[in-house]
Amino acid sequence: MVDEDRQDVRQFVDELYRTESRRVFATLVRLLGDFDLAEEAMHDAFTSAFVKWQEEGIPRNPRAWLVSTGRFKAIDTIRRRVRFDESLGDIARRLDNDQDPFDSIDEESIEDDRLRLIFTCCHPAIAPNAQVALTLREVCGLRTEEIASAFLTTPPTIAQRIVRGKQKIRDAGIPFEIPTIPQMPQRLDSVLSVIYLVFNEGYSASSGDQVTRRDLSEEAIRLGRLLAELLPDAEVIGLLALMLIQESRRAARTSDSGDIILLEEQDRSLWAQPYIVEGTELVQQALQTGRFGVYTIQAAIAAVHAEAATPDDTDWAQIIALYDVLARIEPSPVVALNRAVAVAMRDGPAAGLTLIDAILAEGSLSDYHLAHAARADLCRRMGNTSDAAHAYRRALELVKQEPERRFLEERLKQLD
Repeated sequence: MVDEDRQDVRQFVDELYRTESRRVFATLVRLLGDFDLAEEAMHDAFTSAFVKWQEEGIPRNPRAWLVSTGRFKAIDTIRRRVRFDESLGDIARRLDNDQDPFDSIDEESIEDDRLRLIFTCCHPAIAPNAQVALTLREVCGLRTEEIASAFLTTPPTIAQRIVRGKQKIRDAGIPFEIPTIPQMPQRLDSVLSVIYLVFNEGYSASSGDQVTRRDLSEEAIRLGRLLAELLPDAEVIGLLALMLIQESRRAARTSDSGDIILLEEQDRSLWAQPYIVEGTELVQQALQTGRFGVYTIQAAIAAVHAEAATPDDTDWAQIIALYDVLARIEPSPVVALNRAVAVAMRDGPAAGLTLIDAILAEGSLSDYHLAHAARADLCRRMGNTSDAAHAYRRALELVKQEPERRFLEERLKQLD
């Protein structure tokens, strides 16, 4: 044991909880095979640590001590409950026969457990909205109320999603493990989709009074960093790069009153250069592998924007070429819409409007407010105020985010 002043123990335990609790939790999930039991055991272990370490000093391997103590606390809990639930008897006997992990636990196993936990929460058999809730709750440690607030729903709704996700893991026998190589592509896609969904909700909230939610963006980036450290796949790196470059513009995207500032009107001196530098380096790293996909291409597009000192310096030809690659890898109406906007910036609004009208005629984006907003903007630039006003009104009928609503109303007022 390492001698420590007792008055410092509380501060040490508090800091350890902040930085290590989800690592301890992930290992306890593997050892106990149950989310709720692991959560309870983790909290019991930290409570015990505060008492024991004041008396005995801080152990040389605090994390292993917490895991071992949590495991024994769980065994005691199950023994108390076995009188009311005989099915717990088999679990208690298994845990009694398992080797105490104190001596065998190491940094590698801890990090593997975190990776296992991410893949378990993002298993394709679990409903997508439950994957998001489970990941934020179990991997990130966010409270149910925090998740509900972020996604503008109620805590009972989020709690139900978490419960359903845990039930699916239990009933379907989803293993707490890292996928095999043949399983990895599908499973990794689910993980990346969940992380990007969390980031997007933070970067551009789907509804509500705020354009962005920093808490969600930061959690998504934290997950991206963790995954890149544990599994440095090209697309993992590409997603992290994309999030960093997008997040670099946060301070410039809204006014002091919370109104939207378009990319071409933003004060680029407010862009966070450390995020841009790191993200650009990661893009290059991912591209050099030759095994990149949609996230890396989107990151490359974001990097081209970030490299332009002024809007006029933007290399729209390169952006269009990257959208062409993206459309071949994963064609979608939204990709086509973004490419059409880039064409308008390079070749003029009339060229972009022709493409957007063709996309809207197909019908898949008829209820997508940004498609109508893009059309309205091009009509406005061409001086066609009647068509612009009609498109702005249609966008207003569909928009759900309050700052976007104010922006569209202001543009419509300017036309009048």
